[in-house]
Amino acid sequence: MPITRRATLALTLAAPVVHAQGASIRIIVPFAPGGSTDAVARLVSPGLTQRLAAPVVVDNRPGAAGALGTEAVARAAPDGQTWLLTFDSHATLPALLPNLSFNLTRDLDPVMLIGGAPYVIATRPDRPFRNLTELVAAARARRDALSYGSTGNGTIGHLTMMLLQQRIGASMPHVAYRGGGLAVNDTVAGHVDMMIGSAALLAPHIAGGTLRAVAQFGPTRLPALAQIATAEESGFSGLQAEAWWGVFAPHGTAAAQVTRMNAALRETLNEDRVRRQMEDTQQARLALSDPEGLRVFLDRQIETWGGVVRANNIRPD
Repeated sequence: MPITRRATLALTLAAPVVHAQGASIRIIVPFAPGGSTDAVARLVSPGLTQRLAAPVVVDNRPGAAGALGTEAVARAAPDGQTWLLTFDSHATLPALLPNLSFNLTRDLDPVMLIGGAPYVIATRPDRPFRNLTELVAAARARRDALSYGSTGNGTIGHLTMMLLQQRIGASMPHVAYRGGGLAVNDTVAGHVDMMIGSAALLAPHIAGGTLRAVAQFGPTRLPALAQIATAEESGFSGLQAEAWWGVFAPHGTAAAQVTRMNAALRETLNEDRVRRQMEDTQQARLALSDPEGLRVFLDRQIETWGGVVRANNIRPD
C-alpha cells in the first residue's frame, strides 16, 4: 500500500532524535575527576551511550567552584550534544560569584534531579561527643575550641555548619579543604575535631571504623546510618542539608531532546546494578524527577543557601 504524504510526515515527527553519525555527546562535569559528581557521570555514561545511540563522554572542567564548567554548558549550542551534570554547590554560584558571566536559571534548562545524599558530621571514634546533643554541649562549653573541616568555603557543608552555629549560639573554627580526601585524612589524624561531608564521602570511613558519625542532616535516617539521629530529631527543626546531583542543558535545547535525555537517564538509573551502586556507594535517595521538578527544587536551593552566603558575606576559596 503506498505511503501518503501525511503518513510520511507523521512517521518523521514520531521518529526519535538521531544524533549525527559518529558525533559524541558530552556530559560536562564542572569538577575534577574522582569526586562523587564525576563518579555518577561515569556510572550513567554506558547506559546513556546505549539508549541515545551515540558515544557519551565525560568532560571534566573544574575551576571557580564549578562555574567554569557550568559556563561552558551555558554557552554551548543547544543542539543536544552538550549536557551538564553537577552537584549541590550549583545553587550557591550566584551568591558566591555575583559577577558570573551567565545566568544560572536563564541560560540553563533543567533536565533531571537525580537524587541526593544527606550531609553528615563525623569525628574520630575517640572524641567524647557521640551525638549532636553532646556535640552542641561541648561547643557551648568550649567556645572556639572545637574545629571542623569541610570541602571548601561556601560549600553546602560549610553553610550547614554556619546555620548550626547560629542556632546554638556558639562558634567553631572552620578549616576549608580543597577536597574530601584531605578533610577525611586530617579528621582521622586528629588535626581537626570533626568534619562535615556528604554521606557518599563519609560512609566508607564510618563503616570501616576510622570515623564515627555524630549527626545526619537528611529528612529521614539513612539505612546505613540507622542508629544516627537526624538534626531535626535532635531538636533542630528545618535544618536539612543534602548533597544532590542534577542534569541541565543549554537554554533553548529542544523539548524533545530534553525529554529523551530524561527518559534515558531514568531507564539507566533504574537498572538494578546502577541503582544499587547509587544507593550503596553514593548513599543516594533517587528522585529521578522531571524537568519541572528540578526547576522547583533548584529555586528553593538558591533561595536557602544563597541567603546564608549573603548573610555571612562568604566568598569562595
